[in-house]
Amino acid sequence: MSARAARALVLAAVFTCAACGLVYELALVALGSYLVGNSVTQASIVLSVMVFAMGVGSLLAKPLQSRPVAAFAVIEGVLALVGGLSVLVLYAAFAWLDLYVPALVVVAFTVGALIGAEIPLLMTLLQRIRRQDAGSAVADLFAADYVGALIGGLAFPFVLLPVFGHIKGALLVGAVNAVAGIAVVLWLFRRQVGRAAQAALWTGMAAVLAVLGGTYALADGFEVSARQALYDAPIALAERTPYQEIVITRKVALSGRPDLRLFLNGDLQFSSVDEYRYHESLVHPALAGARGRVLILGGGDGLALREVLRYRDVSSVTLVELDPEMLHLARTYGELARLNGHSLDDRRVTALNADAFSWLRAPSQRFDSVIVDMPDPDDVSTAKLYSVEFYGLVKRVLAPGGRMVVQSGSPYFAPKSFWSIQKSIAAAGLATTPYHVDVPSFGDWGYVLASAGDDPPEPGLARDVPPLRFLDTDVLRAATVFGKDLRRRDVEVNTLVHPRLVDYENEEWRDA
Repeated sequence: MSARAARALVLAAVFTCAACGLVYELALVALGSYLVGNSVTQASIVLSVMVFAMGVGSLLAKPLQSRPVAAFAVIEGVLALVGGLSVLVLYAAFAWLDLYVPALVVVAFTVGALIGAEIPLLMTLLQRIRRQDAGSAVADLFAADYVGALIGGLAFPFVLLPVFGHIKGALLVGAVNAVAGIAVVLWLFRRQVGRAAQAALWTGMAAVLAVLGGTYALADGFEVSARQALYDAPIALAERTPYQEIVITRKVALSGRPDLRLFLNGDLQFSSVDEYRYHESLVHPALAGARGRVLILGGGDGLALREVLRYRDVSSVTLVELDPEMLHLARTYGELARLNGHSLDDRRVTALNADAFSWLRAPSQRFDSVIVDMPDPDDVSTAKLYSVEFYGLVKRVLAPGGRMVVQSGSPYFAPKSFWSIQKSIAAAGLATTPYHVDVPSFGDWGYVLASAGDDPPEPGLARDVPPLRFLDTDVLRAATVFGKDLRRRDVEVNTLVHPRLVDYENEEWRDA
């Protein structure tokens, strides 16, 4: 083989290994975002640890340059095994051992060190094919490396994740890494390695591929078991969408009734046993005023919509939900559709798949009532939906005299976040009235009622309110009273340039 062809094959191996390395990196970031939330923190941990480890790996590779072929083959075999199994190992650490962050640091450091050791060895291999000026060799090597990183970065979200999933995608990339890193190099430089070493390295590659292939075959069963370990009740449905992980569990409650629960990215959204408390408290105080045209932001499960449609004088409802799969389940998943009263099939309803923040920037009309039923702001992507800028956009779509209500988390478990949400709404120029009720599945839960006028809106119920199971005027009157331990906190507002995230585990409202 000519020197030019040999160099092209080595650079192709560089290209492939770089693509695999970036996939491992993105897989670790994405997994942390799914399991723990707060993608900024997860990305910071993974990137900083891996970049540091790459420097360490480059230094550790110096003594190996005397035997670059065997050293590179061993490193690629270990990298393929560790990188391919990384998602599975971390998922297990999260589900059964509660050691996710320490395990993440160890895995990220190991993968980073192995990736860092590649470059010095590849440079040595290129120079063995044909001596070249150091600057030109570095340019060729890094050009292939960076282009490979581009392909890996694009392949992960658009091909690997949607087609193969998180665990299988990483395993598949590990197999590609093993073949590209070991087979190509061993074949090109076979004359520079003894027969015994060749046999050992080929056997090692076969063993790595066998482990990855066997794990791939068992991946579905592992994922089911690991996911079930995270939930108390049996899982009835689990789906990963481009936006979130949707899990529905079902068990029989102490009352003898089925307890259907919806979780988004591991966070409980409702329990069918007491969801009426949450949704009655969210919807009916806002609809005590004008309610001809209603806007619901979030609420893709259709339960808040069910309460809105109980008023006959509601002429139209626009529901804006980011995830189309959530709307599909609300329409077609039997128990959920029965629970929401098939509300999405009502002729008065227009359901849209859109990001609420972007949609509010170009609304088609104004609304008498706006109900904001979003997941808690535990990530930057959701924190923007609780920002001053977001509430300013909502204010623009409120008709004169209109009301807005926002689910605002727990004033007991996360008082700083609750009062920051109230303060952010007020900073957008809306008059606010906070209130809270007891929802057994959540505990003490809070809301903020707001209007565009100068006077805070009075929480109350319309004269023609339909029969309610929980809410009445006495409950609402008590709901506006906050005990000494729940009263207003001195907190900062949440903005796009200074997002703040709720952290229930540490009972605080922290910077992103």
